[in-house]
Amino acid sequence: MIGRLTEPLHDLDWNDTHTVHTTTGKILTGLATDRDLLHTLVQRIPQDEHLSRLSEHYDILDKLVLHDDPAGWRLRLHIFLPGYYDRPHNHRWTYSSQILRGSYAHTLHGLDDILDEGMDLASLQPYMVRTEKPGDSYTLHHRMIHAAVAEPHTVTLIIRGPALKDRFLVSDRDIGRSWWQYGAAGETPEESDSKRMSVDRMNHVIDNLAEWNLA
Repeated sequence: MIGRLTEPLHDLDWNDTHTVHTTTGKILTGLATDRDLLHTLVQRIPQDEHLSRLSEHYDILDKLVLHDDPAGWRLRLHIFLPGYYDRPHNHRWTYSSQILRGSYAHTLHGLDDILDEGMDLASLQPYMVRTEKPGDSYTLHHRMIHAAVAEPHTVTLIIRGPALKDRFLVSDRDIGRSWWQYGAAGETPEESDSKRMSVDRMNHVIDNLAEWNLA
């Protein structure tokens, strides 16, 4: 369905941030402007057992997986819920994002050389603070530490590259603690089930996207 549009992703070097941004930017803009295609991709999720199983619901974030490619990258929609805030963290993968609705304050803290479970969180320096708005896009290398505070029901379209490491570190200033998190392969069945999006929740999210004329 989206094979021709996303073909350039298959041989992409996901450590080459500039090339990733140039390549994914064309794809994200194409999807953002082709609402019929985006609608089709969203509507097929409930009928696709694999994509449904990958889609997740948290207290402050919904993730719909539109495509899971054998080459290791995924196409997702993120819907930020009321109360969303992000703890400073890096990622296991490089990703690109385009904002479709709402906005968020986006803080960059530099490379992840400083990340450690015993780090002094008060010393974590913001090096860039910007506001991401509808139509904005960016690419974040997996080594960058960042955090976001989103307006309720902000929606972003994400291309997430293949995992390039096993774990990432999350830091919480409020409790003064940092901890490693691992990919789905390291989760227990109970952990996977706890975040899997229910049928009712998925239908609710899809209805909201239609109401907002996004998909």
